[in-house]
Amino acid sequence: MSDAPPVVNASPLIFLGNAGHLELLHTLGASRIIVPEPVFDEVMSGGYTDKAARVISDSTWLEKRPSPPIPESVVAWEIGKGESSVIATALHEPGARVVIDDLNGRKCALAHGLDVVGTLGVVIAAHRQGRIDDPRAVLLELRTAGMWLSDAVIARALRIAGITS
Repeated sequence: MSDAPPVVNASPLIFLGNAGHLELLHTLGASRIIVPEPVFDEVMSGGYTDKAARVISDSTWLEKRPSPPIPESVVAWEIGKGESSVIATALHEPGARVVIDDLNGRKCALAHGLDVVGTLGVVIAAHRQGRIDDPRAVLLELRTAGMWLSDAVIARALRIAGITS
């Protein structure tokens, strides 16, 4: 694991924030987390009306940063503005890990040689580090907070975490 701060996309911020588990991002081994401005703006676009926007606005360890220019190699993937800014930012932060759920965004990040983890990976890492005792409960809270998680996806994540149903 790198000492570089992770760069986080909107969906992990929204789901973890709305579920009351934003602090689980610290399981990625950094005291600060980078949020590119387009991602921050996307999360805040509804104002401060949801829990995630309020929690993210109040988090002193989230570092909002301008997005560097998006490389043509990222533009070619035709992914969203947030995903593109996360990848571009990570490419300027040696050793940075990206936290992104969007499949095409993940594929683009991997094609650029970046270390990728999603929201479920953050939960599994938190369990492995002893930060949460019951990852099933956290996954269900994420689902309640709006993350699309089927029973099969939850079961697979728990198997990966070493928990049998």
